[in-house]
Order: sequence, then C-alpha cells, then structure tokens
Amino acid sequence: MEYLEGLLQKEKDNFGRVCNRLLGTCFLCKGNQNTRPDYYFVLKYRKEFKEYLGVLGYRLEINEEYGVVQLTSPRGINRMNLKLYDSIVLLILRILYDEKKRQLSAVEEVIVTLGDIQDRFLSLNIRDKIIDKTTMRNALSLFRRYQIVELLDRDLGDEESRVLIYDSILMAVRVEDIKAAFEKLETYRKGKNISNEETDEDEAD
Repeated sequence: MEYLEGLLQKEKDNFGRVCNRLLGTCFLCKGNQNTRPDYYFVLKYRKEFKEYLGVLGYRLEINEEYGVVQLTSPRGINRMNLKLYDSIVLLILRILYDEKKRQLSAVEEVIVTLGDIQDRFLSLNIRDKIIDKTTMRNALSLFRRYQIVELLDRDLGDEESRVLIYDSILMAVRVEDIKAAFEKLETYRKGKNISNEETDEDEAD
C-alpha cells in the first residue's frame, strides 16, 4: 500500500490497530483518556486513514472542534439496528448533553445521573413507568462500547449513578436526527402503551 510506505514499522502496526478500533467502535474521542493518543494519531495521518478506509467503503469524519473522529458508511455497510428503547435513551442523552453543556464551561465534562435520564423519559409521556434496570444497562453498555458514554458508577439501580457523555453524542445524534426522533416518538405517544419487549428498531451507523 503506497500510502503507508513512508511509515515506520511501529507506526504501521499502530495504524492497523487504530483502524480495527475504529471499525469496532465508530468513534474516537479526545475527551476519553484511553483513546486520546489514537485520536491524535488519526489527526497526524488523516490522509492515510481516509484513503485506506475509503477503499474499504467507509468515510472518515474528523471534527476538531468537538475533538471527535467518526467512521461512517455511505454505502450502508455494517449498519446497526437500535431497539426502540436504545433509540429513546440515545435521544435523551443528546438532550441532556445540550442542556448540561449550556451550564458548563467549554472544558468541563458533561455528567448526568440515571435519575436525570429517567426523569426525562417520564417527561416524554410515553409510558407511566421508568425504564427497567436491564433495559437501561443494555442501552448504556451499548453506547459505552461505541464511545458515546462512560459509566462512572457500577450500580445501575441507583438513580445517583453517574454517566459521562462524550462529545461524540453530537455526531451520533445530529440536529436533524433529533427532529426526526421527536416526530417518531409522537406516533408512539398516540399508541401510548409501549412495553419493554418492544421489537421496533431504528437504523444507525
């Protein structure tokens, strides 16, 4: 591969590792201490990453303002279907992120509690009960895998347990996605009763 010829062997090995990480997580966040070196590595070799990943059918998006690298699939390759409650939790995380960010300085991390998420869920008036512990755990674990959140406390049954929301939420759920999600939720409100066994799914990159 010509675009890797100028790299040292150590850099080539790192290049392959970071590519695999991106393919598995979709996001790299400067705000995540574990992936910050990989974020800067991508910035350093952005041309090489874009060319290589482009051959595989992916598009590399870099937003230095947010400090986020995102891998997307214009051809719809490896698109993931989100269950209904996963989609709702993701939307709530995006709303809470916006609200908290307006109250914080630019450098402060956005941290919410499970109670914040449940309160916002109830305010959507979709159903009268909060999201059950298993559904919440599955949703947050999924988003943690994709570097959208980090779980700061282990007890997901405690409403004071904290969730750190990374800036990647801004690219995972864009403004136009919020509008579409609210329109879809309105149709669910009309049906009113949604069980946790709901199998309806939304597509996401």
